[in-house]
Formats: sequence, C-alpha cells, structure tokens
Amino acid sequence: MRKIALFDMDGTLIDSGLDITLSINYVRKVNYDLEALSVQAVVDAINAPKRNLSEIFYGSTLYEESARKLFEEHYYHQCLQNVAPYEGIREVLDELHRQGVLMGVATNAPSIFAKRMLAHLGLDLFFQQIIGADNVDNPKPHPQMLHRHLDHYVYRSGTDYAWMIGDNSKDMDAASQAGIVGVFASWGFSKEGSGDRIAASPGDLVDIICGKDQ
Repeated sequence: MRKIALFDMDGTLIDSGLDITLSINYVRKVNYDLEALSVQAVVDAINAPKRNLSEIFYGSTLYEESARKLFEEHYYHQCLQNVAPYEGIREVLDELHRQGVLMGVATNAPSIFAKRMLAHLGLDLFFQQIIGADNVDNPKPHPQMLHRHLDHYVYRSGTDYAWMIGDNSKDMDAASQAGIVGVFASWGFSKEGSGDRIAASPGDLVDIICGKDQ
C-alpha cells in the first residue's frame, strides 16, 4: 500500500497572487489602457468555476496572441519577485516525504512557470513530476493530469491511497473524476469550498494523509 499526494500549485503550495496580478495589470496598461485590478479581484476570477479570464482581465472574449505573449514575457521574470510558499508548506512536504508519501504537482499553470517558481523556492525536489496545463490535452477539471500522475506511480485503486489537494473546485472535480480523495485547501486563494476532506491549514494534511483516519 502506497500513499500518493498530488498538489495544485497557485493558491495551494505557493502564494503567487501578487505577481500574477502585476503581470496582468502590465498587459492591461500596455495593450488595453485599462486601470489596474486588485489582487483579490484577480484571484477571485482565477478561482471562479466558470469564467472567461480574457474577458474579465482584458475586455476581450478571445485571448489575443499579443496579450498572451506580453503576459508570458513579463511573468517569466515577475513570477519570482514576490512568490512564497504558504506558512507550513515546506515543513509539511518534508514530513510527508519522510513518511514515504509519493508527491506530484498538477497545475493549470504552464509548466515552465511552475518548474521555475518551485525550483526558485527549493520545493521542486519534493515532487517526482510537475505537470502543467501545456503537458496535457485537457487541464483540470478534466482528470487527465491526475491520471498522468497516477499512471506514473502505477496506482492501484483499492490498494493504494491517493489525494488531490487544491483550493479550487476544478481540483475537487478532477479528483472526483479520477476516483481519488479531494482535499480542499482553505488557506489559499479560496477560503471557502467543498471537498471530500477540508484542510484548514497545511499541517492538517499530515493527519489526513498519514493519520489513521483515511
């Protein structure tokens, strides 16, 4: 019997809200001459179950190539400026690793940014795989990303245990479709949500994953 913990990244492992907002506001100003959005407005939009982010952020129903390119060029450098792991995350990952839990990252962010930020913070070595939206045909809430991880670990349903930890309904939906336990992380971008389990702080994950109550 093995234990597999899959983590969302933004709003779960790391607080990246300020840098995302600064890059979005840069595109808003340069390409569209729009006023700046607040961090809260940006993270609320990102975590909304149904939304057109291009329309919300740039007033365009289609994500224009010039906006995408400008955002990615700006964010490549910006993404390291203010990002930080949530309090307790590093210690929890270290404890899960010590107890033999297999871990991976399943994020809808492009993998180039995910790997760059996690390496910058020294968190990348905890994870066997870091899978971003560009590595699959269908991002979360589709379960493809989770299945990629589970296949990598040769997951055996009914024998092994697996969890998807995230702060978004898409994470919980992906977990449900993949047939694993969804753990809603209420310390991140979304303070309220539902899942098979609720973790009020990163420390709760040790009890959920390594405790007797499976």
